[in-house]
Amino acid sequence: MDHNTIKTLGELKASNYKSLSVKEELRKNLIKQLQNKEAGFEGILGYDETVIPELQTAILSRHNILLLGLRGQAKTRIARLMVNLLDEYIPYVTGSEIFDDPLNPISWFAKHEILIHGDNTPISWQHRSERYTEKLATPDVTVADLIGDVDPIKAATLKLTYNDERVIHFGLIPRAHRSIFVINELPDLQARIQVALFNMLQEKDIQIRGFKLRLPLDVQFVFTANPEDYTNRGSIVTPLKDRIESQILTHYPKTIGISRKITFQEARLTEEQRLIEADGLVKDLVEQVAFEARKSEFIDQKSGVSARLTISAYENLISTAERRMLINKEKTTFVRLSDLTGIIPAVTGKIELVYEGELEGPAKVANTLIGKAVKSLFARYFPDPEKAKKSKSANPYTNITEWFTEGNTLDISDALTSAKYKKTLMEVPGLYDLVKKFHPKLSENQTLLLMEFVLHGLAEHSQLNKKYLDGGFGFSDMFESLFNTGDFEEDEDDVDFR
Repeated sequence: MDHNTIKTLGELKASNYKSLSVKEELRKNLIKQLQNKEAGFEGILGYDETVIPELQTAILSRHNILLLGLRGQAKTRIARLMVNLLDEYIPYVTGSEIFDDPLNPISWFAKHEILIHGDNTPISWQHRSERYTEKLATPDVTVADLIGDVDPIKAATLKLTYNDERVIHFGLIPRAHRSIFVINELPDLQARIQVALFNMLQEKDIQIRGFKLRLPLDVQFVFTANPEDYTNRGSIVTPLKDRIESQILTHYPKTIGISRKITFQEARLTEEQRLIEADGLVKDLVEQVAFEARKSEFIDQKSGVSARLTISAYENLISTAERRMLINKEKTTFVRLSDLTGIIPAVTGKIELVYEGELEGPAKVANTLIGKAVKSLFARYFPDPEKAKKSKSANPYTNITEWFTEGNTLDISDALTSAKYKKTLMEVPGLYDLVKKFHPKLSENQTLLLMEFVLHGLAEHSQLNKKYLDGGFGFSDMFESLFNTGDFEEDEDDVDFR
């Protein structure tokens, strides 16, 4: 259909154009996509086996859709991508507020235009990118916002009575006629507004201040909701929930691999930042922090831990390394474990703490999560220090722990120059040899990173004491810390008397 040449209703009829409802249009284009094995929903990762097939089924069934899931699960992103399943251009009666279909007009204006001009009625074309409306539901949203209101000035100017439908000023939903309309956080809408929506879905009429108007709107509704909202603020009224034919549950990434892909796709890094070397280990640690947060007893799990946590944390991690490079006037740098102190501001703002978490404080909870992430990944790279201590064979960590037992301490701040960082780590006897023994083929930067990782791993397995410094970590002997009770961290395996 050439949208550049067809300018009147007559030309449109002559071209044999068939108008479809928005749901039929989505269905038709999805069928084509599935037959050609084309990938839809670009950039949505980790949902290939779960959410996407259910979504495609709902579109084939021509359903209104409710996406139900915790925050940061790409619900709105999915809704926005549905626009790609619309036809590129559709015709509408020029000047129509609600983009009337020329072959199936529903508003007074469009019917009147066609009555007067017949086949010469002028026609314009609307691109699919303009056929998407999104509204965040808040308790102050009114019927006037969504559906419309009587406009007294219009009535006075045009000398119309209130019985004339021309006095209505249309709200968002009528203006989304033949489009996709998304309402985010549906339970936050007041019950009476939800009932008005239900009426539009069910009866195809709109009621404004006693004025009843039959307006068979053609809208693909997509609603999003957070399951915790059902208990917290409001709920979806039953008759409306009953009219939303498909409810699809979203979820967080199930593996570190998918989580990492999402982070790199979404993280906004500058060209200079992309040159900073970040090893797979630190990337995995950032993701693991979110996985640990999703099972932490300090964090409100009903509220969820958004994918935005890892995206912001990764951006901060790179920026912490970049800041050091700039201050030290170095040309290159790589991300170290001490840079993880830089992700704390990204973590603390994105976790909802329960009472126990509030007692600990957000920064301490963030540090605990980083520690748990280190502990979870340590076994992938090195033997378990606790088992090594108890085993009959030689303990590979003895040289390292003994050096600290002799009263030596080691502070690693994120401000150290590359040379200082290397020199500091090399002070610990046996540390370099241990890393080389288990990972002989690594580059110098990776070797230094793993040397630092070993210290963190030993601390998480209670073989060393780790204290948090501003912008870094200090390591010392475990027993020294027992006398210095201020720094003593309770082991998470201790009995909890609460």
